[in-house]
Amino acid sequence: MEKTDTGSHAGMAGVVRPAGVAGSPGVIENQQGSPRGRGVVAGLVYVFEQVMPDPFVLSLGLTFVVIVLAAWLAPHGTLPVILTSWYEGTFHILGFALQMILILATGYAIADAPIVQRGLRALASRVTSPARAALLVFPVVGVAAWLNWGLGLIVGALLSREIARRVKVDFAWLVAGSYSAWSVCNSGLSSSIALSQASHGNALNLVEKATGHVVPLADTVFAPFVFIPTVLVVVVMTAIFIRMHPKAEHVIAFSEPHEAGAHADEGDPHARAAGTSSVAARMERSMLGTLLLLALGIGYLAMTWREKGFELDINTTILIFLLAGLALQRTPIAYADAIRRAARQTGSMLLQYPVYGGIMGIMTGTGLAPAIAKTFVAVATPATLALWSYLSSLIITLLIPSAGGHWAVQGPFVLPAALALHASVAHTAMGVAMAENVSNMLQPFWAVPVVAIAGIRIQRVMGYTAVTFAVSLVIYAAALWLIP
Repeated sequence: MEKTDTGSHAGMAGVVRPAGVAGSPGVIENQQGSPRGRGVVAGLVYVFEQVMPDPFVLSLGLTFVVIVLAAWLAPHGTLPVILTSWYEGTFHILGFALQMILILATGYAIADAPIVQRGLRALASRVTSPARAALLVFPVVGVAAWLNWGLGLIVGALLSREIARRVKVDFAWLVAGSYSAWSVCNSGLSSSIALSQASHGNALNLVEKATGHVVPLADTVFAPFVFIPTVLVVVVMTAIFIRMHPKAEHVIAFSEPHEAGAHADEGDPHARAAGTSSVAARMERSMLGTLLLLALGIGYLAMTWREKGFELDINTTILIFLLAGLALQRTPIAYADAIRRAARQTGSMLLQYPVYGGIMGIMTGTGLAPAIAKTFVAVATPATLALWSYLSSLIITLLIPSAGGHWAVQGPFVLPAALALHASVAHTAMGVAMAENVSNMLQPFWAVPVVAIAGIRIQRVMGYTAVTFAVSLVIYAAALWLIP
């Protein structure tokens, strides 16, 4: 049984070496119980296990790096400005952090619904080999992530567990595949950059503030330069992951945890309410509370969309997923139990968001982010600005993993450049979002809830997703360069 790390995973499951593999030629068992096989992918897995620290520790290291860079390169990198910017950034992000956690929690509640769970088990039951696992995981998770990034994270982790219970596959490879499929989320309907530019009056709608116009989703999410590479990443990475699966003697399979009480709270969540006829229990089982919230939410959406037209932003996305989860879970107590289970996966996010908020504050307050972005923009032309926006975003994403927070930092500098050069505003904005997709494969922030639910070390997963980083880097860059 693999030991667990705070912030990396929740200890819900572990990995074991199949019988007969220990001591096989070409396999070296390290202290974490992972194989050191031959080849590029095995080498990447080994390097990430040995070099990459816990995500929270990594965020602290990035904070130190940003402080040094700000003091060295930023125009306002004095100690008082750094300290003030760090403090303001740490607490300014809390509202956005809660929105992101709610997206994750409401997505979890949908995936946790009995009817969805039965569907995931039915899908998993059809898998008989690693190749079929990849052919199932990539399209299912890709579509779910395109619809909502929180739903994609949860479906990917839970579907990976269900498949791994039935088929002998390398569990880190499978979880990495689901996370790779999830990477397209910033090109989908829950993209905070695309949604904010399409939402009238949104605080992050920098295009509207500068031009008086919004950018509809037809020009971003549904545009060929975004949609085509999104599909290509899913298709190409499916084929690559099939070929990347370790040989049988190198596989580290999924294993259910054996700790006492590990599943003590995973029984029927309705058992307490069903076992009594008290007034409180009847209220918990009643659908009246669910119907009330559904009526309020549906009524608000119908009224707003009738008056202002259909539009999605972060809050309406959360509301829609709240309503969908309530409808699927049916009773208030069932939904409350699902959210409580989801809350166990958000601890590391609560811990890391303030740290990254501090990093964002330092980069913004000291002028470090503009210095980085302007270096790229200075050499851009109308035809190449979107590509330079994309390349600079790759760097900034590693320091600010939230797409919304990232846009708040980079948008104020790449957008004026697009207007001044008469370049495509949609291409420039989505270049930032596409780079988020790519850099997330090396930035562990969003992998934390996946590995927490799946129950595996994040380092082994990131060794595989490094390949996704390299491939998707080329695909998105080519799309920005070649597709109008």
